[in-house]
Amino acid sequence: MKYWSQFFIPTLKESPADAETASHQLLVRAGLVRKLSGGLYTYLPAGLRVMRKLSQICREEMDRAGAIELWMPHVHPAENWKKGPRWAAAREIMFRADHAGDRQKPSEEPEFVLGPTHEEVVTPLVKSEISSYRDVPKNFYQIATKFRNEIRPRYGLMRAREFVMMDAYSFDADDDGAIVAYGKMKAAYEAFFKRVGVLAIAVEADTGVMGGSYSHEFMVPAEVGDDDIIYCEESGYAANREKATSALVPADIADAALEAEVEKFATPGVTTIAGLASEPFGVPAERQFKTLVYVGDEKLFLVLLRGCDDLEEAKLGALGFSVVRPATPAEIEPVLGAKPGSLGAVKGTIKDPGKLAGIYADQAIKLVGNGTTGANEDGFHLRHVNVARDLAITGWGDFRTVQAGEPCPQCGKPLQSRRGIEVGHIFKLGTKYAECFEATFMDDQKASHPLVMGCYGIGISRTLQAVIEQSHDNHGIVWPWAIAPYQVLITLLDPAMEEAANLAKAIGVAAELAGADVLIDDRDGRPGVKFKDADLVGFPLRVTIGGRGLKEGVVEVKWRRQAEAEKVPVAGAAGHIAKLVEQADQVE
Repeated sequence: MKYWSQFFIPTLKESPADAETASHQLLVRAGLVRKLSGGLYTYLPAGLRVMRKLSQICREEMDRAGAIELWMPHVHPAENWKKGPRWAAAREIMFRADHAGDRQKPSEEPEFVLGPTHEEVVTPLVKSEISSYRDVPKNFYQIATKFRNEIRPRYGLMRAREFVMMDAYSFDADDDGAIVAYGKMKAAYEAFFKRVGVLAIAVEADTGVMGGSYSHEFMVPAEVGDDDIIYCEESGYAANREKATSALVPADIADAALEAEVEKFATPGVTTIAGLASEPFGVPAERQFKTLVYVGDEKLFLVLLRGCDDLEEAKLGALGFSVVRPATPAEIEPVLGAKPGSLGAVKGTIKDPGKLAGIYADQAIKLVGNGTTGANEDGFHLRHVNVARDLAITGWGDFRTVQAGEPCPQCGKPLQSRRGIEVGHIFKLGTKYAECFEATFMDDQKASHPLVMGCYGIGISRTLQAVIEQSHDNHGIVWPWAIAPYQVLITLLDPAMEEAANLAKAIGVAAELAGADVLIDDRDGRPGVKFKDADLVGFPLRVTIGGRGLKEGVVEVKWRRQAEAEKVPVAGAAGHIAKLVEQADQVE
């Protein structure tokens, strides 16, 4: 039991100027965090209590799933990362950790880096400790601080440079075992978010720089989310926009019949899809082929889309390049023969096709059949271009951004879209990291095999803010019972009154024995200020004790989620509150 006057919850009436979202504003106003610098926050006592509760619930579910807790360094030798499979891509979001002394000059290449995750640390560890099939399966986890060099940190804890994450790493002898481990982690995540009291949807996700065969994100629906969830209520299909597919293109679509011979026509000054769609040309975007030029591992490649579609860059990861970026005009013209705006992939029009790593087409261009594209000659386009006959395609794929309203890939009903906050991610990695670090085991026939890995992360600090974003009202935070900084707030309107103080203590003891964390607001101050603070910080259950109520023989009991308070006789108040606490614990 704590007394507010001896604790530290510095609430604010006004929101900070740089807080763009409700959850960011409430984090600061409710006295949970304070900003040190962009993306760096101090957790104040109430915020730290929430973090510890989140961490403990996460720890309990990981332990229940058979994972084993450890602690790994935050400062990593850069050579570990260079040996791993993702240094070229991951280093762009990493902090280097060089000597700070004025006599020490940093080298061009970092000697140490701050870890955003720990695959490059845990895999060498397991290599040195596990050598037999008898030693697996194993799953190691930690709850620790991570670092990411966000160029534009914003939204409080949601896009921070320093954050707290649970990261886990499973090691199995074969793919079947890895699938079992993946399923256990998915179930543990679902249990964690349910206990925390937040709605988190598991959606198919892109594996990104992590690699691996498949993954799921856990998304908290919220308008200020950093990603889109594409879903179907009918079939239960759900994926983030980077991974989402649709049944827009029938699997059995036939090649379009020939329309006419390819014809070149002048399009002076026309360099955009919209320009070609305007008069005097009037070619609708859905009848155009869009040609995008990218660089994959320092070699150009083309991506063909319908003119009305957008590229989902994350889907380019399926092409197998380590690092992908858009090509510059200076790189494009010598190879294709024209500037951006007049580009295409019609056979025989590319100036130096041998310098291309490939020409990859999105399946949806089959819906165009015969369309218009650039002629690889500035100021000219080609019409009557037939997909099968004229385009020099070396590979097909799904590269477009799926839109709401397109048919669900499972049932055909219209897909829907909503924003979401990513709070967890699980990956089936396979042997990618084990092979890099030679993490192998010996089977019962004395044959050596690479360990099959999975990796799993829950953003503890992100979850804290995601809960607030999902659970607040105009007055403040509405904490779920399990993670509230204090579950029961006893507000003393007359803290100097001995009878009131004694009753508050008795009720507090009863609530604690029933399993609640209790805070007594014994501050000198107006009732209105105390009530506003109680709603702002979001304590689930408030008990108000005042001189007037004591004369009537009652105390007021109010749930944060309810508008009206209940008057409870003083004689039975302690027992009544204890029962409410027990019921709340059972519900959670």
